[in-house]
Amino acid sequence: MYLILSSICFPILAGLFLLIRYRTPLTGEGKSVSRNTVVTLTGCCLVITALLSAAALFTAEDGFTLFYLTKTLPIYFRIDITGAFFATLSIVIILCAGFFSFEYMKHEERESRYYGFYLLVFGVLNALCFAGNLITFYLFFELLTLSSMPLVLHSGSKEAKMAGLKYLFYSLCGAYAALFGIYFLYQNCETLTFTTGGALKASAAAEHGGFLLAVAFIMILGFGVKAGMFPMHAWLPTAHPVAPAPASAVLSAMIVKAGVLAIIRVLGMFGEDFLRGTWMQTAWICLTLITVFMGSLLAYREPVLKKRLAYSTVSQISYILFGLSMMNPDSFIGSLLHIFAHGFVKAALFLCAGAIIYKTGKTRVEDMRGIGKEMPLTMWCFTIASLGLIGIPPTGGFISKWYLAIGALKSGVPVLGVLGPIVLLASALLTAGYLLPLTIRGFFPGADYDYNGLQKKEPCKLMTIPILILTILSVLIGLFPDGIVFLMMLIG
Repeated sequence: MYLILSSICFPILAGLFLLIRYRTPLTGEGKSVSRNTVVTLTGCCLVITALLSAAALFTAEDGFTLFYLTKTLPIYFRIDITGAFFATLSIVIILCAGFFSFEYMKHEERESRYYGFYLLVFGVLNALCFAGNLITFYLFFELLTLSSMPLVLHSGSKEAKMAGLKYLFYSLCGAYAALFGIYFLYQNCETLTFTTGGALKASAAAEHGGFLLAVAFIMILGFGVKAGMFPMHAWLPTAHPVAPAPASAVLSAMIVKAGVLAIIRVLGMFGEDFLRGTWMQTAWICLTLITVFMGSLLAYREPVLKKRLAYSTVSQISYILFGLSMMNPDSFIGSLLHIFAHGFVKAALFLCAGAIIYKTGKTRVEDMRGIGKEMPLTMWCFTIASLGLIGIPPTGGFISKWYLAIGALKSGVPVLGVLGPIVLLASALLTAGYLLPLTIRGFFPGADYDYNGLQKKEPCKLMTIPILILTILSVLIGLFPDGIVFLMMLIG
């Protein structure tokens, strides 16, 4: 109980302390302190929270009720394998992006505000992973939107304000759609506590099966907004480019996956046996495939690097949703493997983009000719991470997409079970088309490139080490997937 609560409350209280107590010299509010003090406090809080979270995972504490919203709605926490899986990814991503930001945020104003909300997000993500029932999960799902929106708004520009409002509007609309479904689940389920095999009452499934399928579809659409699923995906390519690069890394690698975790929880409440072979499954598969192809095509045509990576996230997250929608053990393993693979790869790519912006100020793809000569280490990491996103062995992206394709073919879903792998292959080709040209032009700028004015512009170790760690992890998943696959089978 104490470790779970500490991993949630400590970063939230630390974040509030930074927001209320301190200011860096440019903010104009609160107590003025040196930048080094704010960075040191934030770094210590990140490490302590990571240790508390890891200790909670390894201790495997029993579930507990914190308090009751009503007589029948407890705020309940419990660590299960699914929550532990997402919490592990969250710890790695938050730490790497956090330490990267200590250097990157030097050229940004209001750093203490940024770090305050960053710590809030860490605590809320822990609460989301450790939530033991649907009510607790929904409460922190909403808080995740409110705590992460200031990261999008951080620069204070007109574009950032509009992007933050768009993020808020889309997320709240999706969450309210999910809340609509929770009302009916409360009436028709044995419990709202997360269980395996489904919690629907047999009588409710028999009497109101058609209506409950519609409820399930609405909930998946609602939670799918956070995951960037078509048709409510437009917030994501708007929000990512305006946020600071480390915030974009967390948004893309972890926060959008809150929508994926929510959908996994919804599937667990309804039970796959109830949903498999229905119109709901067919409609959901169609939406995921549309999103996969559309996101890749839009990324291929996008000239701004961070926005290109944002459209890529739209596509890649729907790889995960496609695997879940197939409701097949192999495709489920592929989905969860891709959660890890995409998390490491996309965080690495956004941090590479941030390093390029920080050292050169370049944001558009056509301006990055010869960047590999100026920043070879950064671009090598970008290239290896890109191979992971495309799905080239030995990266984790290859293993996850292999399971997705095999699961789809084994699923027995007419037409879509075969069409799915075709769309995934087409998306992989488009992914190669929008990522590899940066590497080619970066390392081979052409005979007319001016080598005389060439200067090395690699960032400092605070930026390069997190990028290296994420890049190495993206490869290790592909080389040693057995342990993770074993956990997947336990979850399934």
